[in-house]
Amino acid sequence: MHATITLVPIGMVEETLLSHVGIALSDVFGRQVEVAAPLPHPDYAYNAQRQQYLAEAVLGQLHTCQLPGERVLGIVDVDLYAPHLNFVFGQALVRGREAVIALPRLRQSFYGLPDDEELFLARAVKEAVHELGHTYGLGHCPDARCVMHFSNSLRDTDFKSHRFCGACRARIPGLSGRE
Repeated sequence: MHATITLVPIGMVEETLLSHVGIALSDVFGRQVEVAAPLPHPDYAYNAQRQQYLAEAVLGQLHTCQLPGERVLGIVDVDLYAPHLNFVFGQALVRGREAVIALPRLRQSFYGLPDDEELFLARAVKEAVHELGHTYGLGHCPDARCVMHFSNSLRDTDFKSHRFCGACRARIPGLSGRE
């Protein structure tokens, strides 16, 4: 298996977002990033009662596809949820290969505010790095600036960095010397 992170658009995802996230992931993880062919819109994961999509079902689909790469990150532009939670920004198979992030709640317009593309892209990168961190076995970090800090709200996401603190970085193979 190559030291590659594979990005997988699920349904319609803008190429500029995929490119931005891919460049950032390559920088943070020191791995090659490739974009796979898009998977179909995740209608199979839709819960009509909640009007949301089950993140676990999307992860299951990513796992079933057996895509190449050390890690696989799905990016989907639908509102995801997990049982017993109102929503999730993303979810990962801890110590697995697959993770997924959801874009809608990362946009200012979701909350009735004017869009801010730079802020949206920064949030997408942080969530992507965070969820991939879980696939390397990292839990939530008490350091509020570390990308692995739990985001209870977008305020938390906006405050933290898109990088790992020293302790978290040291736990990911090949990152201990990277800043």
